[in-house]
Amino acid sequence: MSPRLNEIWVYLAASPLIGLTATLVAYLLAHRIYARARFSPLANPVMIAVAILVTLLAITGTPYKTYFDGAQFVHFLLGPATVALAVPLYLQLPKLRAHALPLLGGLAAGSLAAVVSAVGIAYVLGATPEVARSLAPKSVTTPIAMGVSEKIGGLPSLTAVLVIMTGIIGAASATALLNVLRVRNDTVRGFAIGVAAHGIGTARAFQLSQEAGAFSALGMSLNGVLTTIVVPVLAAWMPH
Repeated sequence: MSPRLNEIWVYLAASPLIGLTATLVAYLLAHRIYARARFSPLANPVMIAVAILVTLLAITGTPYKTYFDGAQFVHFLLGPATVALAVPLYLQLPKLRAHALPLLGGLAAGSLAAVVSAVGIAYVLGATPEVARSLAPKSVTTPIAMGVSEKIGGLPSLTAVLVIMTGIIGAASATALLNVLRVRNDTVRGFAIGVAAHGIGTARAFQLSQEAGAFSALGMSLNGVLTTIVVPVLAAWMPH
């Protein structure tokens, strides 16, 4: 970057609006690419937007904290957006009542499998106890995962990265995997995606159908609650 452009960037970067603007523009570009790719899960807009922002921050030498001073406005909206997911779920209330027992069984199996498999594989591959503990809550939404990670002795910053990676991989692969397994029911498909891939997966589930999106939101929420209970208990048995 030329000295003149560098001076301009330093001036603009001092404003929180630059982080907000960069986030919105990056996502709009990513969504356009996603649309051009005919909404292929491999062209996940979150993944592309993250790549664009990381590249921008690296090229300009902008500290993450400076960027987040503006991006935090988008981050704040995650709370109201999550609460708003209750609306489509309410519309599916009759189905929720009819399938409550099998959904709870699937929740228990999916949540435990996510924790045990991640931690087990980490130890087998020689990860440190701190890294393994950071992996334990990777399948729940970021705020919950970071809080659980900190409580059990993990690294919240590493957990945040792992959560995002889990969501992107889940959103990109879930549809194809469920098709291979011949799972056609939107209730089951959506719930499985929500349990495994939290918010990013839920966004993908809404593209399948309103029903899939609603049950994905339910799976994401219930998995967050169960994980906050189960992981601290399991952590007591993990090596230090």
